[in-house]
Parts: sequence; C-alpha cells; structure tokens
Amino acid sequence: MKIKVALAQLNIEFANPQVNQAKVKAAVSAAAQENVDVVVFPEMWNTGYALDQLGTLADEDGKKTQAVLARLAGQFDVNIVGGSVATKRGDQFFNTTYVVDRLGQVVADYDKVHLFGLMNEDRYLTAGDKENYFRLAGVPSASFICYDLRFPEWVRTVARHGTDILYFSAEWPAKRIAQWKLMLQARAIENQAFVVAVNRVGDDPDNQFNGHSLVIDPLGRIIVDAGETETIAYAVVDLDQLAAVRGPIPVFSDRRPPLYH
Repeated sequence: MKIKVALAQLNIEFANPQVNQAKVKAAVSAAAQENVDVVVFPEMWNTGYALDQLGTLADEDGKKTQAVLARLAGQFDVNIVGGSVATKRGDQFFNTTYVVDRLGQVVADYDKVHLFGLMNEDRYLTAGDKENYFRLAGVPSASFICYDLRFPEWVRTVARHGTDILYFSAEWPAKRIAQWKLMLQARAIENQAFVVAVNRVGDDPDNQFNGHSLVIDPLGRIIVDAGETETIAYAVVDLDQLAAVRGPIPVFSDRRPPLYH
C-alpha cells in the first residue's frame, strides 16, 4: 500500500488568523491537484506564537478551524492533519491538533502534552493529557506537536498501539534545526514507522524558522527534505516496507515494560 503526502511548509503571518487561513485553503487546493492522500500543516498556523494576544485571537472551541478543515477535506477529497492551532475552551488556552478525513469528519483531536518554556507556552497554555492515535487514509497513525519530539517515552507510549505513520507538526527554530532532523530520524528508527514532519518558515518577533519539513522511512533515511522556503513538498510513502523492517527486529514484542520506570 502506498499513500502520497503533502507537506505544507508555510510562512505563518504573526497574529493574523485570516491571512493564515487563506494560506491553508490555497495549500489544500494546490495539493489536491497533485492527487495526494494526506495534507499536513505546521504548528500554531492560525496565530503563530502571539501568545499574549490569545484572548482575542484563539479559536473558541476550535469551531472555526474544524469547520474550515472539514469543508476543505470534503471539497478536495483529501485527508488533513491540521497541524495545530491556538484554541480557547472556557478560560483556558490550548495548542490543538485536528485530524480530518476526506469525508470532512474530525477523526482525532489532540492538545499538546509538553509545553515549551523557552517560547512561553507554560505561561499561557494548558497542557493536554491524552494520546492521539487514529486511522487516516486507512493507515494506523499518531500525531504529536513540536516539543513532544524530545520525549521518546511519550512517542513510544502512543506508538505501542501499532502506528505506521507518526506525524509531527512544529514551529521549530532555525538555531536548533540539526536536532530536529536527528530526533525525527531516531523516532522513526526506534518505532519502526514512517515519520512525516512539517515545520514552518519565516520569522516572528522572537524567532527565525527555516523549515526542513521531512519524510523519513523506518530505517531513518530521509525521503524528502522541503528545504528552507515556503513550499509544498510531496512524498510517496510505501507502507509495504514496514514488514521487512519489523520482521527481523521485533522491538515492540521484545520490550520489557515492567523494567521501565
């Protein structure tokens, strides 16, 4: 089985949900012309890290985001891993992913579990507390957000359910991009899964971002690197490769969880 993925590496407009929503719409339309199965977006694409403005910018209950993604998925017959957006529920703010199938149904949602202090998430956002695994385009999958990447125990906790693709959405600064690549390769190898990771490009008042969205195979080999400009990159993921990797080295059945603390 093969699926085609599109990595929408956007230059996010700081504190401007309307402009960013237009970019998302254009990216889905363009990707659909390439007959993709899944379109993936970066982290916090609606607002960027305008965290001190979330009172006016965050999406109330994620309703606008869900409606937009559902409409685009149905219109263009694609599945969407919706990166993440700033949402508000009650008096709390979250960094939230929505996953929508090609019928326009929200099949999963996820609040970022690990909040990144260097970008002040812990001051403004509430951490999530649940796993996010789902089937998309017929493939067992899971998704994570940016700083989650630095917690292999969390990725393994979710991957133990049986995931063939691990999706990561991020606003990962340029000065740490070498770590982004290495850790994504490690997560692919140790979980014997494909990794599809989308980062943003451009600047905000405090950070510079340089993309390098990646698709990585379960042996850690980079299939696609989207480079450092705003673009949509494409890759075909050949899921038939998984059996050849997992068969000789059955890491999940060889685990000894009682020893892990």
